Amino acid sequence: MCATNNSDIPFDFGFTTVDEDELDIAKVASAAESTAAVHEDRLNRLYNAILPLLLNLKKNPEKEFIKWPNRIKKVEEFEAHISKIVSG
Repeated sequence: MCATNNSDIPFDFGFTTVDEDELDIAKVASAAESTAAVHEDRLNRLYNAILPLLLNLKKNPEKEFIKWPNRIKKVEEFEAHISKIVSG
């Protein structure tokens, strides 16, 4: 008869057994984490894109008018930039 204990095992391969339900939960959790990370990245990029606009709009609040040459072109470029971030 061969008696074994953990000290007799030369190498632990690092795996354990799971049933099918545990495997499905792990897959769903992994996919959710990945999706959350993508959305968090997009949200951070949107925030970082919009913040400079807001900061510039708050400059010199004592002045009533904003000088904004080529406004239409700049706004359209910004819209495209925001759309690109949102769409991924």
